[in-house]
Amino acid sequence: MMNNKKKINNRERTFLLITIPVLVLFFCFNTLPLIRGFIYSFTNFKGYGSYDWVGLRNYTDLFTDLRVGKSYLFTFKYAIVCTIIVNLLSLILALGLNAKIKYKSVLRGIYFIPNILGGLVVGYIFSFFFTYILPAAGQAAGIEWLSSSILSKTGTAWFGIVIVGAWQSIAMNTIIYISGLQTVPEDVYEAGALDGATGWARFKNLTFPLIIPFFTINLVLCMKNFMMVFDQIMALTSGGPAQSTESISFLIYQNGMSGGQFGFQSANAVVFFVVIVAISAFQLRTMGKKEEQL
Repeated sequence: MMNNKKKINNRERTFLLITIPVLVLFFCFNTLPLIRGFIYSFTNFKGYGSYDWVGLRNYTDLFTDLRVGKSYLFTFKYAIVCTIIVNLLSLILALGLNAKIKYKSVLRGIYFIPNILGGLVVGYIFSFFFTYILPAAGQAAGIEWLSSSILSKTGTAWFGIVIVGAWQSIAMNTIIYISGLQTVPEDVYEAGALDGATGWARFKNLTFPLIIPFFTINLVLCMKNFMMVFDQIMALTSGGPAQSTESISFLIYQNGMSGGQFGFQSANAVVFFVVIVAISAFQLRTMGKKEEQL
């Protein structure tokens, strides 16, 4: 009995020794900066030098700043459009790659490649494509609207960001959907076939209800990740033209780090954090109710 107790204690001590360094690193590089940023949000700190406390002024100013409002509108538009596109295409790809086809393992590997590439690297490659190759092809084909870079126009620049962001995100979502599809028992499809469920009816009544938890995961992760878009904007447009593609994350970085608005953008970051948490909680609650109904 004593030996057993000693072994359990030694095991717990080992786990504790493993956990403590991780907690310390997490606190130093995540929690502490978060706390410091929250404190700076009540100051007029420029990122250097001395500063004064301004109370809630930064937070009240956020609601009257047109540039901040514009960045929120762009970010919501981008996140919603990308979330719809990515989940739709990922689900279609997952259904295809989960079917009984040849070389599906190889195809899964190929489709996953975009996810392992760096966001900035992919962005710069697509920037070259949109700026030089696509306009050249448009001029050769006599297509006027394609003869100039879509990144140079306020009405079309965000399409380029959507294309790059969606192309890179589809891979991970597809893998998650494939994992969900593989959890659906074959018996379900066999029983459905006896009732005449084929094609769209089979997907709607059998497949989708059983993979809703995976749909929820993808929906929440997509919305969160796209709300925090930064790399693609930095590489493709730098927020332009005329600040038409300036996301919240990019604005916080641009004006907070080099624009002398560290305190103000810290307040923006705090509000943005609350918004993301609220949206994620709403999605989880809504989809959770949907799962219970099914």
